[in-house]
Amino acid sequence: MSGTAGQQAKSSGGRSAAAAVPPASLWSRRDFLGRLGWTGFGIVSLLALLSAIRSAFPRVLFRPESSFKAGYPDDYVIGEVSERFKRSFRVWIIRNEEGIYALYAKCTHLGCTPRWLKAEQKFKCPCHGSGFYISGVNFEGPAPRPLERVRVTLADDGQLLVDVGVRYRQEKGEWNRRGAFLRV
Repeated sequence: MSGTAGQQAKSSGGRSAAAAVPPASLWSRRDFLGRLGWTGFGIVSLLALLSAIRSAFPRVLFRPESSFKAGYPDDYVIGEVSERFKRSFRVWIIRNEEGIYALYAKCTHLGCTPRWLKAEQKFKCPCHGSGFYISGVNFEGPAPRPLERVRVTLADDGQLLVDVGVRYRQEKGEWNRRGAFLRV
């Protein structure tokens, strides 16, 4: 042993020069960033896979039946608006001297539900003030067109069968079609 090497070993408390070098860290910076990148890639890939699997099983919302029986024609008084199905099916049923028709209770301006004002004999939208005659034709406010009618037919047992899924628009001449008005 040379004199300087031996003195250094003795002055360091008997440790060798190799022990004076700090131990290597568990991961180098390069290892850490590499693992971080692969972890991120794995998470993104897993989320993409879960999205693909989920899209194979779409969520189906329950939709209520679009048609329903609304009673017998004699249950409806001439000149009156029945609001019996307004809440459950968004429909008014009206009987006049000629027959029966049903209006869809949705304002043609922005989709609010109008109110039937019996004293004034009109439907009035609470949102922007559109007014509709008992026939459904618009006469005031910003509504661009009349209310829509829905299909009304007679079922085999003689009851009214209302189908909310089939609508008729007056401006397209559809109020004259079969189902838009039921003669009784």
